Amino acid sequence: MGPINSSWFQPPTLLLTGIPGLEAVQIWISIPLCVMYLIALLGNCIILFVIKNTSSLHDPQYIFLSMLATTDVGLSLSTLPMVLSVFLLNHREIEFHSCLTQMFFIHIFSSMESAILLAMAFDRFVAIRNPLHYTVVLTSPRIMGMGIAAMVRAVVLMVPLRILLKRLSFCRDVILSHCYCYHPDVMKLACGPVRVNIIYGLSLVLCSFGVDSVFIVISYILILKTVLGIASEDGQLRALNTCISHIFTVCIFYVPLIVLALIHRFGTFTSPLLHVTMANLFLFLTPVLNPLVYSLKTKQIRSAVHKVLRARRNLLK
Repeated sequence: MGPINSSWFQPPTLLLTGIPGLEAVQIWISIPLCVMYLIALLGNCIILFVIKNTSSLHDPQYIFLSMLATTDVGLSLSTLPMVLSVFLLNHREIEFHSCLTQMFFIHIFSSMESAILLAMAFDRFVAIRNPLHYTVVLTSPRIMGMGIAAMVRAVVLMVPLRILLKRLSFCRDVILSHCYCYHPDVMKLACGPVRVNIIYGLSLVLCSFGVDSVFIVISYILILKTVLGIASEDGQLRALNTCISHIFTVCIFYVPLIVLALIHRFGTFTSPLLHVTMANLFLFLTPVLNPLVYSLKTKQIRSAVHKVLRARRNLLK
């Protein structure tokens, strides 16, 4: 599809981008991408299966982990078909409304993940600050309420994105910067005033990711204050050790997100390769690493996985 510069229109299709300058070897790049998707889907599904079928893992901490795994599966499935189509088949076209739908789900699952990470920070705060009342504070109805609130907030905040984009006309090239649809990327293709879109996009980031990250930091300041009040050094280390997996997950989620947001708003002269790299890190890093981090770091998860595998082997004998 060629660029249209003079007329106002809503394009029937948009063009996705692989990795600039590496088009000839994209099919080889698709192999590690397939492996990463497989790890993300299988790893998170295994965590969901193990938590569901192991009664000792029905504590609040693991219920929140199952919510996190569910959002990671949703994020992977939102992008899997088109990303592999771009890299495997070099099929770059995506129908305009399909692009908006994909963008909608990517942003919904990203917002939900941010909210769940905040809930997990609160979980760690309660567990360390007041362990005797842990299950009293984090009851099943409250945990389910947090999950529903995360989903409702994401949907309510993201619905206007699609509406605001559909009201725009497009008169530039219809080539996106990434191998999936991302709101700032689609918005840049529009001609005419996009001030409302920019203001709403910034407000959305501040009201969801911004608020969540601030409260996560506050939670860990309070956790650190509580840990420093523990008399024994061994007790301090044990308390902090329960937070390591969550801290790592927060970092691998927020760092690429922040860098990608800054690139889209201020990185006019940055390399296209940097755009693509950070976009792919944001998309792949969290779903792939989360199950690995929690499986390797959490003894209860490892033990439950081993029990399930042994039971499966016994059934096959």
